[in-house]
Amino acid sequence: MTRLTRRSTLLGGAAVGLVGFAGRAAAQTPQINLGITISITGPAAALGIPIRNSIDILPTEIAGVKINPIVLDDAGDPTAATTNARRFVTQDKVDVLMGSSTTPPGIAVANVAFETGVPHFSFAPIPVPAGREKWSVVMPQPVSLMAKALFDHMKRANIKNVAMIGFSDSWGDLWLREFKAQGEAAGLKLVADERYARADTSVAGQTLKIIATRPDAVLVAGSGTGAALPQIALKERGYAGPIYHTHGAVTRDFIRIAGRSAEGVIMASGPVIAPELLPDSAATKAPGLAYVTAYEAKFGKDTRTQFGAHVFDAYEVLKRVVPVAIKEARPGTVEFREAIRKAMLSERDIKASQGVFNFTETDRYGVDERARVLITVKDGNWALVS
Repeated sequence: MTRLTRRSTLLGGAAVGLVGFAGRAAAQTPQINLGITISITGPAAALGIPIRNSIDILPTEIAGVKINPIVLDDAGDPTAATTNARRFVTQDKVDVLMGSSTTPPGIAVANVAFETGVPHFSFAPIPVPAGREKWSVVMPQPVSLMAKALFDHMKRANIKNVAMIGFSDSWGDLWLREFKAQGEAAGLKLVADERYARADTSVAGQTLKIIATRPDAVLVAGSGTGAALPQIALKERGYAGPIYHTHGAVTRDFIRIAGRSAEGVIMASGPVIAPELLPDSAATKAPGLAYVTAYEAKFGKDTRTQFGAHVFDAYEVLKRVVPVAIKEARPGTVEFREAIRKAMLSERDIKASQGVFNFTETDRYGVDERARVLITVKDGNWALVS
C-alpha cells in the first residue's frame, strides 16, 4: 500500500468516526416536538390554513433549543383530531400538543392532553371542565369575554329582543349558554334559537322563522366562511336590523363571501385584526404589528387573521416558559412536560398579539378586556366601533 493510499484510508476511517460522532451528538441535541392538529381542509379550513401558514414565519429555535412542529389535518373532525393527538403522543413523543382550530376537535385534543399529561394549547375557544383543566390553556378569548362586549353594545343600542342562529354543535351551544347567562341578565330576551350545520349551503327556512319573530337584532354564532351564510340570507330577505357576529367570523373570507351584505355588521374580535388602529399605549399593538407585518410580507396584503395569530401567541408564551422549563428538565421527558405546565402558570403578563396572558390553575384563558375590540365592516374593510 502506498503512503497516499494509506493516508486516504486513514482519513476515510476518521471521517466515518466523525460522522458517527456527529450523528450521536445530533441525536443528543435537545429538540422540542410540537404536535399540531388543525382543520386544513373541510368547512373550517379558513380557520386552520392561516395557522398552518403562520408556522412558516415563526422561530425555529427558542432559548437555543430547536422547535420541531409536526402538523396534521383533522378537517374539523373530533375523531380525526383524537387520532392525530394520540399519534403525536405515542409515535412522535411530543412535548406540547396544539389545536385544534375549531371547538369540537379542540375539546377532543384537550381530552387526550389530560389523559396523557401533555401541555396543550387550544386554538379554539373550548369549555375546560373543572377537574380536567390541568394540561390545557386556550389561546382565543373566552366566549364570556367576547359575548359581554356584544351584549353591552346591544344594551347601549336599546335592543330588547334578539334572535340567534348558530352552528348546531358546541360552538352554537357555547353562545346560547352565554346569552342565557349574560344576555338575559342584561335585559335581553331571546325570541328565536335556530341552528344549522357547518356544511349546510342554505339557511332559508331558519331565516324566515327568525324574521317572523321581528327581532331588534340577530346574533349569528358561526365561524369562518360558514358565518357568511346567515348574513347573506338575512339581508336577501330584507332584514334591516343590526346583525352581530362572534369572533369566530372575523376573516377576510367573510367579507369576500358576504360582499355588500357584510356592511355594518358588528363583530367582537381580537385586536390583531387591526393593530394599526389601536392606540400606542395598547399592550397588544407591538406584538400585533410584528405578526401582521411578517405574515403579510409572506402571504400578501390583507391576508391576516386572528386565527393564525393564535399560534403566534402560543410561541410568545413558549418564549417565556421554555427558558424556565429547560432549567428543570430535558425535552422529551415527563419532567419537561411538567416543567412547561408549571411555567405557564408562573410566568406573568405575557404580551402577545391577542392579549396579555396570565394563566392560573382556574383561569385557562388568562386574558382580560385588553384581548378584545368591537369592529364593523365599512366600505369593504375593517373599522373600529367607537
